[in-house]
Amino acid sequence: MWGWLIHPEKPYTWGFIGRVGLKAMILFIIANGLFMVLQPMDFISRLSLYNVVFDGRVRLPYAGSDSSQSYAVTMDNIPAMIASHQVARPKADDEFRVLILGNSGIWGFLLPPQQTLAPQLNDMNYLLADGRRVVAYNLAYPLPLTLRDLLLLDEAMRYEPDMVVWLVSMTSFFLPSQFVDTMVINNRDGVSQLIDNYELAISLSDIKFPEHNFFGQLASSQQALAELYRNQLYGMMWQSTESDLFIEAYAPLSNDLEEDVTWGGFEPFVPLVEDNLFFNVVDVGYTISGDIPLIVITQPMFIATGANSDVLYNNDAPRWAFDSYRALFTQLAPQRNWHYCDLWDALPNEFYTDTPFHINSEGTGELARILGEMITDYMEFGYLGQECE
Repeated sequence: MWGWLIHPEKPYTWGFIGRVGLKAMILFIIANGLFMVLQPMDFISRLSLYNVVFDGRVRLPYAGSDSSQSYAVTMDNIPAMIASHQVARPKADDEFRVLILGNSGIWGFLLPPQQTLAPQLNDMNYLLADGRRVVAYNLAYPLPLTLRDLLLLDEAMRYEPDMVVWLVSMTSFFLPSQFVDTMVINNRDGVSQLIDNYELAISLSDIKFPEHNFFGQLASSQQALAELYRNQLYGMMWQSTESDLFIEAYAPLSNDLEEDVTWGGFEPFVPLVEDNLFFNVVDVGYTISGDIPLIVITQPMFIATGANSDVLYNNDAPRWAFDSYRALFTQLAPQRNWHYCDLWDALPNEFYTDTPFHINSEGTGELARILGEMITDYMEFGYLGQECE
């Protein structure tokens, strides 16, 4: 049957070429049809050379605006992203495993991987009273999106965490932005499970998921497989360079602010109420974490003192909106038994770089110290420490 592969006709005729092309097309259709029927992507995504052949990544892969300057690939496949991360390695017997969620400031934008929050915290060698080492893992990702964070947390729970630290900002709870994030709209099954399993207060109809016919789904699957391949291929460069993203020059923050005091389409100077913000995700985060302690933190931010600072803290936070956000959080936390710490003003302005939430290596180290002491105080005494009081 397969003799034509071993002893092809000579000379090659158009008939021979046509038969080869037809058989190749049939095999291609059969292979892709089986792929669409079996849906093996979830299984394949968790197969990784990272933590086996290559070291696991320090932070989730992200290529930035120019992928040619990066040893990482931006992808929406959450199982594959986490499988390439250090958190997917076997948990040591003496390890107290801490997952850190957050936005680009926590991911470590403008910082090399080794100077980000989790590695700096780990270098401080915090020990619990029972002798376990505090080992933190950076599962933050660019853009402040709490729905995306829930998707990451839900997947990461399979890797046996002992605590979750979730750093958020006011913008993290702005509902419309959750629905246009590519990681959200390309993970319909994950969002559906959050809604069904944890009573997440949104509807699938709120999100414009891509609608694919058979061939569209086939093309999407081919693209996802290509991203998986590239992610594994970049492991060689990650192993040899310990670099994942080219660090570009940036314009420092201005201490003088614009005059615009609007935020999120809400009427200026009218305090925000609970319905304005997506606080339901916090309750869902606690449900996902179960018996694992979850600490929610309003992350530090730049606080301007120049022009228009009387009505804005920075260009992302009008005072009227941010003050009511903090008041709401402070009110809801004890009512809903959230472990909450407000660190909004914990770092001086010299630690910030190009945005109100991006901090340099020194500022990241100071935040790591605060978190290290918070974690050990909570595990030993049951409270979050003096920074939170």
